[in-house]
Amino acid sequence: MDKFNSIDEILDFAIGEEQAAVDFYTHLAAKSKTKDMKAVFEEFALEEVKHKARLTKIKDEGVYNMPVNTVTDLKLSDYLVNVKPHDDMTYQEALIVAMKKEKSAFMLYSKLSERAPNSELKEMFRSLALEESRHKLRFEIEYDDVVLKEN
Repeated sequence: MDKFNSIDEILDFAIGEEQAAVDFYTHLAAKSKTKDMKAVFEEFALEEVKHKARLTKIKDEGVYNMPVNTVTDLKLSDYLVNVKPHDDMTYQEALIVAMKKEKSAFMLYSKLSERAPNSELKEMFRSLALEESRHKLRFEIEYDDVVLKEN
């Protein structure tokens, strides 16, 4: 992980990661084979846009308070084979890629929380990690409801 010299550098990094997530989900939506699949990925792209806006506002205003709760982890992604994103993904493959990506984002924000220089930033990154774990849970539930029930 990069070494950060300021809170602004940490926030700039996190904002960049959120933009990468927006781009990722937008690309998946554009390549989706069904309207339902497209809608799910467009919704996630929009949520990542909101994260980016929240981080930008935090950077601009210097206010770091964010609520932190807990989220259930079904751990489905722990038992699924990695899938490389490609243009002809099945819905199952797209869900796996999304779960793994959200898990990575959760881990990133958890690590940033550990490295944050003050308690306000620690809480902010914990809250962002929680949000990413919610996304992962939604994909896990969708995987369980659609993929596992079909098999």
